Amino acid sequence: MNQYLWSKSEQSTPTHDRIQQFMSGNDVVLDAEIFLYDILATFAHASGLESIGVLDSEELKAIRDALNELSKQFQSDTYQLGPPFEDGHSAIEFWLTEKLGPVGQKVHTGRSRNDQVQVAMRMYLRDQMHRLDNACQDLATVCLERADADALTPMPGYTHLQRAVPSSVGLWMASFAESFIDIAELASMTGNWIDCCPLGTAAGYGVNLPLNREKVADELGFSRLQQNPMYVQNSRGRFELQCLATLAQGTLELRRLCWDLSLYTSQEFAFVTLSDEFVTGSSIMPNKSNPDFVELARAQHAVVQGAITELQALLSLPSGYQRDLQLTKPPVIRAFSSSLLALELSVDLVQQMSMNKQAMAKAIDPILHSTDIAIERVTQEGMPFREAYRCPLTENDLSERDALSSLQARVSPGACGDLQLNALRERLTRLKDPSNA
Repeated sequence: MNQYLWSKSEQSTPTHDRIQQFMSGNDVVLDAEIFLYDILATFAHASGLESIGVLDSEELKAIRDALNELSKQFQSDTYQLGPPFEDGHSAIEFWLTEKLGPVGQKVHTGRSRNDQVQVAMRMYLRDQMHRLDNACQDLATVCLERADADALTPMPGYTHLQRAVPSSVGLWMASFAESFIDIAELASMTGNWIDCCPLGTAAGYGVNLPLNREKVADELGFSRLQQNPMYVQNSRGRFELQCLATLAQGTLELRRLCWDLSLYTSQEFAFVTLSDEFVTGSSIMPNKSNPDFVELARAQHAVVQGAITELQALLSLPSGYQRDLQLTKPPVIRAFSSSLLALELSVDLVQQMSMNKQAMAKAIDPILHSTDIAIERVTQEGMPFREAYRCPLTENDLSERDALSSLQARVSPGACGDLQLNALRERLTRLKDPSNA
């Protein structure tokens, strides 16, 4: 192939290889992530062209068959996407033209690479939000199971990384369950927010054809159109930014969980043991067992935050398409590809880890019952709380205290004695099946 989609004729002055390499970058390699979406959108666009008479039914059938063949070859690794094509869009048009001649050259009628990449990325982002939703639901489910199984298993509660009060594994695990439920809801809402079809707006100013945009949007599973062509171009990067912000909520909570596990699996705590699948050894120290997975999963938030910063710096642009927008693709794909995998794999991490109940119970010093004693003096003796808070504790006050009684007495809604796991299960059920709402 010695022509680009934007070439005017066979005699067009070729772009210098190094200049073209700079302008295209690794765009065609990244397009492997969205290539199947691009193929689907190309057929939907062709179907729309057939509905307004630009293509006839036989031409549409030929295009469908050629695109199906390309899709199968790509999925089986028979077709390799890469140079000399600038991007996946060029590769698709070249394939169709090579297979179908003039019929393949008709497909780009009423379409620009601008709305072509927009619709492929929108479909990609929609699926990524669905994956994030499912991963968070799965994490919430396994955290709820752990919370239920160890609802009253004592462990210290910490503030400032100092032992504070008796707590429970149930409370610890339920905190992550509720958080991941919230993030799953956020992913669903973000998915709905971006669920609008940009295809048919061309380069940002529409075209002089009565394009059947509603039909195309429906075929691609979108719930509505993104109407204004200029807004379609202006929204590029902004929709990606919102999806990254939603992903960041997931990686932020995963980072917190991994930090807890980094601490609790250390010899100094020894509260938790990870499954062998999630640890590695040292190349020099035979005695080491390293929690490498949790450390790398913890680092995923940095990847997402870096992508957000990159997009925010990039999106200082005037209205309309600018080539700068090509650079929104790499950070988005990089962030989603690694971070979603970390979230998905963490389901087994939580499910398979084991608790050292003796070590947890041993870490609950008698002095941790101080808050319980102060509140009991308020409720049983009528003492003002501040006076009870200042009242010195005797050895006798602490001698008969046990962690399980403390947990059972903690009956404020959501606390150790009333975890309200059923309320969390109900929210999770509604997420899994909205018809139960």
